[in-house]
Amino acid sequence: MPLPKPADPLHVAQSLEAFFATNPQAAVFDGGRVLFDMHTSRYALSTEHGRCVLHLWSEERNLIRTVVGVEERKDRLRLLVRRLGVERPQSLDLAPTHDLRTLASRSLDRSAYVRLLERLLARTFSDFKVENLRSAMDLENSFGPAYARGLLTRGQRCCAVIGTGAGETQATIDGILTLGILWLVYCRQHRGGRGICQGLKVIVPQGMGGVTQARMAWLNPRLGAWELYELCEETEELVRVETSGEGNLKMRLVQAFDAGAAVERARGGLDRVMELLPPAMKDAVEVRANSPDEVALALHGLEFARVRQGYQTNSFVRRDIVTFGAGTNETPLDACSETLFADLAQRLFARRSPGGSSRDPLYRLRPEAWLESVVRRDLGCIDGFVNSAAVYSQVPAFAAADRGVLDLLTASADGRLAVIELKADEDLQLPLQGLDYWIRVRSLNEQRAEEGAPGEMERHGYFPGLRIQRAAPLLYFVAPALRIHSSMETVLAHISPSIPWTLIAIGEGWRSEWRVAFRKRA
Repeated sequence: MPLPKPADPLHVAQSLEAFFATNPQAAVFDGGRVLFDMHTSRYALSTEHGRCVLHLWSEERNLIRTVVGVEERKDRLRLLVRRLGVERPQSLDLAPTHDLRTLASRSLDRSAYVRLLERLLARTFSDFKVENLRSAMDLENSFGPAYARGLLTRGQRCCAVIGTGAGETQATIDGILTLGILWLVYCRQHRGGRGICQGLKVIVPQGMGGVTQARMAWLNPRLGAWELYELCEETEELVRVETSGEGNLKMRLVQAFDAGAAVERARGGLDRVMELLPPAMKDAVEVRANSPDEVALALHGLEFARVRQGYQTNSFVRRDIVTFGAGTNETPLDACSETLFADLAQRLFARRSPGGSSRDPLYRLRPEAWLESVVRRDLGCIDGFVNSAAVYSQVPAFAAADRGVLDLLTASADGRLAVIELKADEDLQLPLQGLDYWIRVRSLNEQRAEEGAPGEMERHGYFPGLRIQRAAPLLYFVAPALRIHSSMETVLAHISPSIPWTLIAIGEGWRSEWRVAFRKRA
């Protein structure tokens, strides 16, 4: 329902905060044009002087508007906003994702792609027959309409085929290999003795297959022939991409830093925030250094305040810049915003607790970060083999232009690296996302000037005093037992047997009590 007018500024601010918290992939639109992708953008809210001011910024643009009203629509929020010095309000739309295509237009695009793919497959593989190529929804087997699926057959021989078009998101394109494995398994189970399905052909848009290429190199070759193709829809060219070996993704790692020194540099700002917190909340707060110049305060993994090192105007004198807000919200902390910060802290402490309501956005926000905070307290609960004294969280690692962030990176006492991938909710893509991070860490550890020389981890300051083994890293998946996708073990069974993975299923009550339900290993 629309808010009463004039809208209460605090009510507007809380509505916006709840929307962004519930929709981490949200986007801000102006007349159908994407202004901000909130996955990579930030926002701040102010309720000073009886009005709600929304500040949005990213690497591309900066926007400040006064929000005078909010209308709740079917799947989005419409904001009535005013620019400085302009009386007549304008409108901005907040949508859960940046894809505003209607179901009808998506369906038309996907139908056109199926027809194009069928034509190209018949032309490229002229000695095979294209059978049953379709993109219909099949929820029972986890197949969505974004992927065209079919078979290439010749006598008793056949090959599974899966493709997706250039109109899909990069995340959808990157997810094709998981669906391809499931499609291959489905075809083998439903052939009814009519020959053997020998492998899988995956088709992605031109220039968008880097993730799939790196993943496919680590599938088990004994379980099928894995082939990757890139399709240019404009020229209708289908080109095979080499997937053997390491691929062409050069990995690089950010430099480690002294977390203790970063905390000490931010001590003044941290003390200021702590003074404003309720006494009962102080003991539950985690202080974590995100970089040499930024320290965050978090409650059960959710950052709610940050202290950054900056400079005073027209001076080289350093000062603390303090902001607060949950998720992508960042509001400067000053005398005028202390009331807003106190309100956030009170709501956080009341709602983000093990006994909180799962319907509350602050309880649901960033569940993996909550799970990580539980695991970090005692890595021995994962495996007694790993070293709780040396653990890094949210480590950025780059492959070409692609940025990946490792959930947890640690090592055993004798220097064996271990990657821990966490997931609090059901996720079809968990196995190959974990594989992505394992590939990065292995590649970095292999980058040595000469045999016996330190690897990239040691050269960049990670695990000081520990000699890192060159052995393949361990890979751990941790998720609640009832939230593990039914396809998890099927996909894991198709990755290379050289990858030492362990699946750890935990009890649903992990927020208040840690209990391992079962473990499965490669």
